[in-house]
Amino acid sequence: MSESGRPPSDNSSPPGRAGNGTSAGPPREPGGGILMGRFFGVPIYVAPSWFLVAALITWVFGGQLDTVLPELGSVRYLVSLFFAVAFYASVLVHELAHTVAALRFKLPVRRIQLQFFGGVSEIEKESDSPGREFVLAFVGPLLSLVLAAIFWGGMQLVESGTVPGVLLAGLMVSNLIVAIFNFLPGLPLDGGRMLRAVVWKISGRAMTGTVAAAWVGRALALAVLIGLPLLSYRGGIDGSSSSDSLTDALLAAILAAIIWTGAGNSLRMARLRERLPGLQARTLTRRAVPVASDTPLSEALRRANEAGARALVVVDGRGDPTALVRESAIVTVPEHRRPWVAVSGLAQDLTPGMRVSTELAGEDLLDRLRATPSTEYLVVEPTGEIYGVLSTADVERAFLAAMSRA
Repeated sequence: MSESGRPPSDNSSPPGRAGNGTSAGPPREPGGGILMGRFFGVPIYVAPSWFLVAALITWVFGGQLDTVLPELGSVRYLVSLFFAVAFYASVLVHELAHTVAALRFKLPVRRIQLQFFGGVSEIEKESDSPGREFVLAFVGPLLSLVLAAIFWGGMQLVESGTVPGVLLAGLMVSNLIVAIFNFLPGLPLDGGRMLRAVVWKISGRAMTGTVAAAWVGRALALAVLIGLPLLSYRGGIDGSSSSDSLTDALLAAILAAIIWTGAGNSLRMARLRERLPGLQARTLTRRAVPVASDTPLSEALRRANEAGARALVVVDGRGDPTALVRESAIVTVPEHRRPWVAVSGLAQDLTPGMRVSTELAGEDLLDRLRATPSTEYLVVEPTGEIYGVLSTADVERAFLAAMSRA
């Protein structure tokens, strides 16, 4: 299975704080897997679950090869492993099609990940039009159809009863299945995104398209859960045994769970995006008072209390901001020592990325904070005047509140 879009756990997350660390072994990203390379700067990861499905494909395809090409003996599992790798290379081509289209539309792609049931291209922003959304979804299964045609053409050049013939036939069929499956009109599949684009175009509202495609996706999940085992039970799959029926039922349950969960997450994230504009720098900003760098902490806090402010900005002799006093540093200073501690020792120097406009809101605000991780940001008016201080903790609380209502 393949899908493209914005995953809820990674791309729609509150801004993180700065940190560092070291690791040994292959490069990894939390939840990403092993870094295999980059395509136009987009990292390509293989999730640990891929090795499980590769082993399953090797075992199942090896059993089929024993029937078709019994003379291979144990070598059939080496051929099967090659098929598993080649199949996922085809899935990667499918995902690269999504990535190329996204980059063509100036949409950032966080990563490509190959996983248990296919792959996913993690596109960090929504398409700004239904036409682009349709194209972005359509190119993936289209490339799978092209690959199926190429492998079919290769089959015409080799003998059918040979290893190349069997491999090409398997890759042709598997890519055809990937294309057909992804054309199914329900989220989170590519066909669901195409349906979303069509409904979006007709209704004029992206949310209407998402709701329609998500519910079709849920109906599709139920159809897979019931239909695949029923088809096997009634003899729709030639030569099926009781073990085959059990395998089909397990596969149907896994596929149905993935589709149902993906459809629900797509709907949830669409509702969250509707609420993100409520995250406004102006409304989340704490009132701040300017203080000189040599001001004692106790005096600075006294001025803040009198002004009803909750933040301190260090300014120079001309009144220009130079640093922000960190809230986390203030709480570590005992009250009896505060008259003897200057605010400069608790401040973080301002960098260009720590200046945030009052006009920023929603995803633009979150993207700006992610670009320069910090605990506090100086919020300024478009004219350059100091408006206050924005705390990451306040943004996180507002974000989580929006998620709870989604």
